[in-house]
Amino acid sequence: MRACISLVLAVLFGLAWADLYSAPTSCEGRCYEAFDKHHQCHCNARCQEFGNCCKDFESLCSGHEGFSHSSDAITKEEIQSISEKIYRADTNKAQKEDIILNSQNCISPSETRDQVDRCPKPLFTYVNEKLFSKPTYAAFINLLNNYQRATGHGEHFSAQELAEQDAFLREIMKTAVMKELYSFLHHQNRYGSEQEFVDDLKNMWFGLYSRGNEEGDSSGFEHVFSGEVKKGKVTGFHNWIRFYLEEKEGLVDYYSHIYDGPWDSYPDVLAMQFNWDGYYKEVGSAFIGSSPEFEFALYSLCFIARPGKVCQLSLGGYPLAVRTYTWDKSTYGNGKKYIATAYIVSST
Repeated sequence: MRACISLVLAVLFGLAWADLYSAPTSCEGRCYEAFDKHHQCHCNARCQEFGNCCKDFESLCSGHEGFSHSSDAITKEEIQSISEKIYRADTNKAQKEDIILNSQNCISPSETRDQVDRCPKPLFTYVNEKLFSKPTYAAFINLLNNYQRATGHGEHFSAQELAEQDAFLREIMKTAVMKELYSFLHHQNRYGSEQEFVDDLKNMWFGLYSRGNEEGDSSGFEHVFSGEVKKGKVTGFHNWIRFYLEEKEGLVDYYSHIYDGPWDSYPDVLAMQFNWDGYYKEVGSAFIGSSPEFEFALYSLCFIARPGKVCQLSLGGYPLAVRTYTWDKSTYGNGKKYIATAYIVSST
């Protein structure tokens, strides 16, 4: 099941592929340049996602982010420490017996564009749906049908749908996971009160912006957790609960995976290929078996501490990198940026 881990790790961390690249050049002076197919290795914003970064990308292009003043910066060690606390606090996660996963065929990264279904059976053989009666799961699931997946169509929320956003935030803030995150960020002088924190979460995740031609057709929550379709391709869709529910309805067809994480309990990580009701997802990374508050907390932590950058976490003693992107075309509050996306880019 984990036979392809070593190969994929080499890709995810941007190491040279002997069969594809030779003598990668440096990212010196090239950080976040535009993609150029003629280059042997790359330093653009998405090179880690596609596994074609130059060897020194991490050291040259992923410095300390967060507040601009060093006295306010959140260090890598602090992020790893709080992510371990959040990991231990996730008591709502699935237990081993709650999920039976059938990951089937592991393919090489060079095969992800083939759009070939190499797995005849569903990804999820069994899920204990009693999990979904837990307050945070139920509140999360209520949000998933509030969106039109095609970009370019404006989102218009009813009073009930707006109330469901507030209900979700209210439920997750009762959990130890989110209490750990707020305590950490409060200590870091990012938020003066819990209400200020919740208000900011609502804006950054649920605030609408235009990803297509229609005003207010997207949000960070819709993109990351529910999924979207843009220019004939699936974008976002990084949530296992959404995947399971859509697969159960026959709307998701699991094709293959390129990475299965090292964790022997939940949450685990899977990077997979699938078809979502006629549209293909080339690589979709997702936590498996985590609670909604766990994912929401880690992605929020990374967006606040490393906005638009790679964020180095530690979960159960294993490193994990999450990449976030800011939405730069519009802002809220006093110039704050919305979440454009957040997803897992690497692990060992």
